[in-house]
Amino acid sequence: MSDYKQLRKEIISKSIEYYQARFAEKEFTPGKSRVNYAGRVFNENEICNAVDASLDFWLTEGRFSEEFSEKISQFLGVEHVLLTNSGSSANLLAFSALTSEKLGDKRLKPGDEVISVAAGFPATVTPIIQYGLIPVFIDVHIPTYNIDVEMMHKAITPKTRCIFIAHTLGNPFNIDAVMQLAREHDLWVIEDNCDAFGSDYKGKKTGSYAHLSTISFYPAHHITTGEGGAICTNDPQLAQLVRAFRDWGRDCYCAGGENNTCGKRFSQIFGNLPPGFDHKYVYSEIGYNMKMTDIQAAIGVAQMDKLSYFCERRKENFKEWYRFFSKFPEYFILPEATEGADPAWFAFIVTLKESAPFKRDELTGYLNSKLVETRNLFAGNMTKQPGFMSRNYRIAEHLNNTDYIMNNTFFLGTYPGLTKEMFNYTEEVLSSFVSNHKELCFKKNINQ
Repeated sequence: MSDYKQLRKEIISKSIEYYQARFAEKEFTPGKSRVNYAGRVFNENEICNAVDASLDFWLTEGRFSEEFSEKISQFLGVEHVLLTNSGSSANLLAFSALTSEKLGDKRLKPGDEVISVAAGFPATVTPIIQYGLIPVFIDVHIPTYNIDVEMMHKAITPKTRCIFIAHTLGNPFNIDAVMQLAREHDLWVIEDNCDAFGSDYKGKKTGSYAHLSTISFYPAHHITTGEGGAICTNDPQLAQLVRAFRDWGRDCYCAGGENNTCGKRFSQIFGNLPPGFDHKYVYSEIGYNMKMTDIQAAIGVAQMDKLSYFCERRKENFKEWYRFFSKFPEYFILPEATEGADPAWFAFIVTLKESAPFKRDELTGYLNSKLVETRNLFAGNMTKQPGFMSRNYRIAEHLNNTDYIMNNTFFLGTYPGLTKEMFNYTEEVLSSFVSNHKELCFKKNINQ
């Protein structure tokens, strides 16, 4: 064994020791330790893979990227997986691909309408606006928090060209209804699977149904590479278009370090370029540089080995929250899975009933003061966000449930790092808050 190979072996071995010394499990101290809503969960395998990749110093897409893509492909049952630098970039690239002139009459154009929801994360809507198309906001159903299917049907016009929606907090939307509507009206469908990687719908993984789907690997999600994302499709043309937009807009599809995959590198004519212009420098789209690094992919490879376990833990943690909140049916609307779905829940979502003797912000403020993290359902009602108020959009019928969610809904984490001690502490905190308000409400009624 050459010196560098022996050194590599020793460095990786030391990385295991480093993990054990640096990231030893810390004891949870009630009232002093934070109960996070999300976080990275890893062991020495992620550390070793990251070090291994860094020692190659390839940096951009390489052997780990290929392995990571293949693992995702096998898990979802999709043919093409293209890695990118974030889930938001994945959404942008998926949408960008549908604007390509190479799609002919099927391409999305400025002024076309795209079905979406306002009770979600901006990254699902932003690409629609950036390309000059019109988001058509549909209300959502409570307690699934997914698109109102009946309203969606009514919202279709001759201008409707695409449906772009997310599986809310890991709970699949009614995929059968959405895909049937798309077939009837010849619509594109983008499945934002960022919060649902590992969820099932009628025995098949979410992210495998639509023309395109997206994944996020941000630390809050089911697996993490730090920053990172992916676009998935079974359509080879769409895969090539996503790759073009991701890789500066270039027409060439050679992998990093390869040349002349097409066999016609110097023998083609493009646009007004001279005949034989180098294909590696032909740009057929207005694109970006949004590739993932191989170090990130190396972490992803190790995370994929844990994904099934992570999903099961999320389901167990969801049940734990459900057990507690179901004690107070007079105050809380509890989440429900979509019929036919088996969600790998991103979070446990709760909505206060009108009869609750306290406000959402009172409860979440109290929880946060006790170091229990909560989050609102992202943007609440996106049409009321400063950056979206002046944009061109259409509301289908109304957003009554969306407005109610904006004011009364929050979620707690289900991520695998939650422990029994954290649940016990949070239950005590929540019980104390609810009991105090019950007592106050009782005294108020007596005095009246």
